Amino acid sequence: MRVIAGIARSMPLYAPKGEGTRPTTDRIKETLFNTMQGFVPDSVFIDLFAGSGAVGIEALSRGAKHAYFVDNSREALDCIRKNLEFTKLAENATVIGRSAFDALYEIKEPADIIFIDPPYSLGVESDIMQVLRKSKCVSEDTLIVIEAYIDTDLSDIPALGYSVYKEKLYKTNKHIFYKAV
Repeated sequence: MRVIAGIARSMPLYAPKGEGTRPTTDRIKETLFNTMQGFVPDSVFIDLFAGSGAVGIEALSRGAKHAYFVDNSREALDCIRKNLEFTKLAENATVIGRSAFDALYEIKEPADIIFIDPPYSLGVESDIMQVLRKSKCVSEDTLIVIEAYIDTDLSDIPALGYSVYKEKLYKTNKHIFYKAV
């Protein structure tokens, strides 16, 4: 696993040991950032369920002005901090060691991009989207991206006040891009 592009290009990243995280592959990460390329420069980026921090670090490397990394695993938090220090991107980052639900109330500024990648078995995508509606993180310009297993049913999310902006399907997972309406 490595940083794909930007100022930290080609730098290797550490991943937490064990089954608790599943890092986004380089190929899928590249497709994700190609889709978001106009949104990333000078953005505020939130990486929920951050794991290794690879997605948020990629955003910083590509010109995001600030990234929030949210995870409640001590091992993941240690890994995120290690990766931020190694890539020299820690100055533009805030690491929050809390649940995604709690952290969304702690972050007081609107984000330009929110990346949500919970463990596939949790099934919390709709719950997170409901909390986002009440948080200060979302504006009408915020791009929200959910990474989920390919068969995950997200059909209830538009009823929560979001429209599908774009959808990318892969072999085993997908990215759904939303905007608040």
